[in-house]
Amino acid sequence: MTRPTAPAAPGRPRPTAVSAVSRWRAPVADRANAVHPGAWWLWAIGLAAAASRTTNPLLLGLIVGVAGYVVAARRTDAPWARAYIAFVKLGLFVLAIRVLFSVLLGAPIPGTHLLFTLPEVPLPDWAQGIRIGGRVHAEQLVFAVYQGAKLATLLICVGAANALANPARLLKSLPGALYEAGVAVVVAMTFAPNLVADVARLRTARRLRGRSTGGLRAMAQIGLPVLEGALERSVAVAASMDARGYGRTASVPPAVRHTTTALTLGGLLGVCAGTYGLLAAEGAAYGMPLLVGGLASAVAGLRLGGRRTVRTRYRPDRFGARSWLVAGSGAGVAALMVWAVSYAPGALEPGVVPLTAPTLPLWPAAGVLLGLLPAFVAPVPAPAPAPAPEESP
Repeated sequence: MTRPTAPAAPGRPRPTAVSAVSRWRAPVADRANAVHPGAWWLWAIGLAAAASRTTNPLLLGLIVGVAGYVVAARRTDAPWARAYIAFVKLGLFVLAIRVLFSVLLGAPIPGTHLLFTLPEVPLPDWAQGIRIGGRVHAEQLVFAVYQGAKLATLLICVGAANALANPARLLKSLPGALYEAGVAVVVAMTFAPNLVADVARLRTARRLRGRSTGGLRAMAQIGLPVLEGALERSVAVAASMDARGYGRTASVPPAVRHTTTALTLGGLLGVCAGTYGLLAAEGAAYGMPLLVGGLASAVAGLRLGGRRTVRTRYRPDRFGARSWLVAGSGAGVAALMVWAVSYAPGALEPGVVPLTAPTLPLWPAAGVLLGLLPAFVAPVPAPAPAPAPEESP
């Protein structure tokens, strides 16, 4: 016999399993809970660091799939969000160029599987080691595909960061000492998304007018308005920066300037020496202390250098729990891939002599899947507002 449940109090809904699940579901993004743009860049850098440790095409394809899924799930309708496809095309173009150079110029890879032979151009004796044309083996083509796929994956990870991070908010979050350099970097990062948006807009306009959008003539007719728009945007950005007092600095004592320079340069040298120590087999003992000390010195120098920058921040972005999860997922992917290099180097770097098929290692693949976490914890982009219905006459 089942015990009857007590009725819920008036005005108070009874808790259900659905409400408990919805409480942990990612909310709709707004100004208060949006992921910090620096977190998206840390996540993408983690994926890129993992891609730089392997030439396995299966793992590289998995990294590209993880980045593409997160971009499709969490990108907005902003102009910079359309840059991901452009970076994918750029990666494929780089891969094709790498293979083409391997075919035309050869590669220092011995091979036994001859595919075809090209006419070889004779070169003088001082150009030994370089050839144009000649025999093309399957081993050198596979090696070129592996190397080109790694570089293409790095570009795609950068494109994912461009599509997800707001460049204006990223500029606002930089330390005061890096404000001038940050402006130049952010303007450079917004060039590609705005260029893609301009090309898409002009191609749509030509298509609506019944004109062709392919071929060299169409590209030339589209390129001139794109260049004109880029120049107009540059003039507008320069006028806006001048109106906001860009470049105005405060006077600081000479002792503070000298201390800032010493701390910053010493910190950067410590970071370089510590990184070299961690990468070298004989420098593991001093690598980590130098890296930590260099980072601390550089942070102190940047904090002191921020005193000369006179600017305020309106509603600064917070690095909340969801931003930490996004950044931590990228760092986890990079750490697991670095750890996998020590115990499964053959699976991460498949050999081409002799020519063997690559295999998908289990634990590195599971570590790459950790990069999918932002697709579930990051706030969902707000849907675009629906157009107002037209009134009937």
